Amino acid sequence: MTTLWLKFPRAVFTANNLDAGNGIVIRDDRIVELVPANGTPTSEIDEIFDASEHVLLPGLVNTHQHFYQTLTRACPPAMNKRLFPWLQTLYPIWAGLKPEQHALATELAMVELLLSGCTTVADHHYLFPAGLENAIDSQAEVALRLGMRATLTRGSMSLSVEDGGLPPKSVVQTEQFILDDSERLIKTWHQQDKDGLLEVALAPCSPFSVTQDIMQASAELAARYNVGLHTHLAETEDENNFCLRMFGQRPLDYLDSVGWLNNRTWLAHGIHFNDEEITRLGKAGTGVCHCPSSNMVLASGICRVKELREAGSPVGLGVDGSASNDHSNLMQEVRQALLIQRLRYEADEFTHEDALHLATKGSAQVLRRDDIGELAIGKKADLALFKLDEPRFSGSHDPLGALVLCGASQADAVMINGHWKVQNKQWLGGDIRELMVKHQQAAQALFQA
Repeated sequence: MTTLWLKFPRAVFTANNLDAGNGIVIRDDRIVELVPANGTPTSEIDEIFDASEHVLLPGLVNTHQHFYQTLTRACPPAMNKRLFPWLQTLYPIWAGLKPEQHALATELAMVELLLSGCTTVADHHYLFPAGLENAIDSQAEVALRLGMRATLTRGSMSLSVEDGGLPPKSVVQTEQFILDDSERLIKTWHQQDKDGLLEVALAPCSPFSVTQDIMQASAELAARYNVGLHTHLAETEDENNFCLRMFGQRPLDYLDSVGWLNNRTWLAHGIHFNDEEITRLGKAGTGVCHCPSSNMVLASGICRVKELREAGSPVGLGVDGSASNDHSNLMQEVRQALLIQRLRYEADEFTHEDALHLATKGSAQVLRRDDIGELAIGKKADLALFKLDEPRFSGSHDPLGALVLCGASQADAVMINGHWKVQNKQWLGGDIRELMVKHQQAAQALFQA
């Protein structure tokens, strides 16, 4: 095993206040030593990476995305719409999604995230038109080929527009098929690979696209196999009103009634919770993924991050779908999180380090991962290094502050499990231009179908 010292970084964010001022030491797939400021490694070093021009972070962790939506970015019919009309406009387009298009969307999204310093991804795929039944298997194969850490959430929709939901009949599945396939995916992929890259979670799409039965059955299945539960909740006031009409309950009461209010669950968006609901979420340890850009694009509102964290809820960060963002860049999302939270809180109540914490340790806690999200002995060697060598950084004084405030967007080097995936801002796993050409062709074909 080679022992690598990332030596003398320009700045370090460990996400835990530990001192790694002179870098970290990595052996195999783990961090084995933090080198304090003015210190030297106690380990015998085989290789040195000169990090003197780099800001060193734990690998960023993305807790909510829809990879397939990279094919419908800036889609004219869906632009400038609220959430429900936006969905109703895009569902007929997405219903034509083919397996090869989905595989390209998955790869493009993962590589785009990787280039932004993201090492762990959670994708929420809930769309299964005919022919795309093995969508999650395809995503698992792409993630393993790229060597990227992923939580693949088996989404589902069982209520079509004919049943009072939003999606067309062609993209929903029967409850028994959903449950059988969910169990199959857990047995096939969850913590089964030798490098510990893949996990599976269960993710009925939303209260307005599945029945109470599928919500309850998914909670029971997740408890049996100790896997995560994920869904969209409290994203808009329209959703709150829908739940009141449909179930006679607000979204969180509904979630509680179907057995989801626990620490296996994390919720995408979580914007429109009242004080009492935030207290309940905190007591249950239920996580929330903050999606600032998507929330701004769809004018959904601002997540109450500070109150949720103070109540005890893990809060992480996500880019959401590339049809409502419209990018898959988690480092840019850190800056967006800082800015939108400053519209809710005072400038000294939510800092650039708070925003970085969301994308690192906070997100790891949301996914119930204690082996990633921070720089500490024994943690996985997942990390991102950024240079401040672009015009936007010229004149900056605090390197860590500059990373967020001046708008870093591309990592110089990225490592997962002790293996370099990006160096000199270049993806090492393939030809990004060739991938983009194929992906753009797939996007055009889907839109014109």
